[in-house]
Amino acid sequence: MTKIYFLLLAFGCSIGLNAQIAKDSTKAKTPAPTKKWYESIQLRGYMQVRYNGLLQTNEDLECEQCDKSWGGDNDFFVRRMRLIFYGQVSPRVYFYVQPDFASAPSSSAMHFGQLRDAYFDIGLDEKNEFRFRIGQSKVPYGFENMQSSQNRLPLDRADAMNSAVTNERDLGVFFYWAPAKTRKLFSSLVSEGLKGSGDYGVLGIGVYNGQTANRPELNANKHVVTRASYPVQIKNQVIEAGVQAYKGQFTLLSTTSGVGTATDKLYNDERVGATFVLYPKPFGILAEYNIGRGPEYDKLTNSIIESPLKGGFITASYKLDFKGQTLIPFSRFQYYDGGKKHELDARSYEVKELELGAEWQPNKNFELVVMYTMSARRFEDAANPTNFQRGNLLRIQAQVNF
Repeated sequence: MTKIYFLLLAFGCSIGLNAQIAKDSTKAKTPAPTKKWYESIQLRGYMQVRYNGLLQTNEDLECEQCDKSWGGDNDFFVRRMRLIFYGQVSPRVYFYVQPDFASAPSSSAMHFGQLRDAYFDIGLDEKNEFRFRIGQSKVPYGFENMQSSQNRLPLDRADAMNSAVTNERDLGVFFYWAPAKTRKLFSSLVSEGLKGSGDYGVLGIGVYNGQTANRPELNANKHVVTRASYPVQIKNQVIEAGVQAYKGQFTLLSTTSGVGTATDKLYNDERVGATFVLYPKPFGILAEYNIGRGPEYDKLTNSIIESPLKGGFITASYKLDFKGQTLIPFSRFQYYDGGKKHELDARSYEVKELELGAEWQPNKNFELVVMYTMSARRFEDAANPTNFQRGNLLRIQAQVNF
């Protein structure tokens, strides 16, 4: 009887074990659910609304490449309205598309949609440490140019570096390399509110049209750019140093009738610059300087000549966190002497400007910036060959992040 009992018990265990093996085998053969295409695509964005009319002392003081609501009557102004579609659609393919719905094609037409970014990254290895970026994207020149306007403290980029590439973007192919650990650090410097520039690699090399974003190429020459920038973490602090340079030829976009120009309005366009960043933990510094050559209006000969250019800026800040809020007082001084190739007659500039301000973040979805600007600007072209403006104004920006 005992033998029969153990035989039945062994038989039952065998059946149960076989059933479990069969069940596990069925599980193993069942394919993992396929990720839907829309699960790889994400959406975020931000909007900025400004008012520059308080305490203005000179309505003729303006900056075409900065903020078109400077000067004049100073109404409320939607500076940016961005939607960003992005996603890692496969292990080695990433895409990024960003339109702006606050573009102004003329002084009387506002709030038009225009493409800012449209590119995809192709990874060359499993960790995507080596990658190619193809399409319209930021040209890797300058830290503040790379830094999103969503993260920057001063309301506009400094003339000295931003005059290199209007809207910071162009159409081309760029190669980036950074170790996985450094890419993670680049990402954290943005996500932790430390005003990082984003991940543009430790090394970047690119070839692009050179006429800037949303414009056709107007000559047979291509611009070449290279940038090297490396962040170093020392205990709780992060320091980043970088160098960058580009070279190409630029065809003037608009000139006044009767102004002398080079053959085919074609000019050498080249710069080299240096960057130093001390991230605000809590005290921060961002300093950049560049020199180069490019087209510039010369009022003595009423012509556009190839001239040297130089300039830079330094921004100091202090990050205060309290009760779930953040306050960042800051100050920036900038200087620029040279032409702006994108503007009428490659307008000649000499800029000295001091800004004092503060950014308040009551939560991650809302920011308020108040900034007092003291500016002295000489900006001259054939239509206005003697134009020096000095003045002060209080500028306010409300920003929502979503």
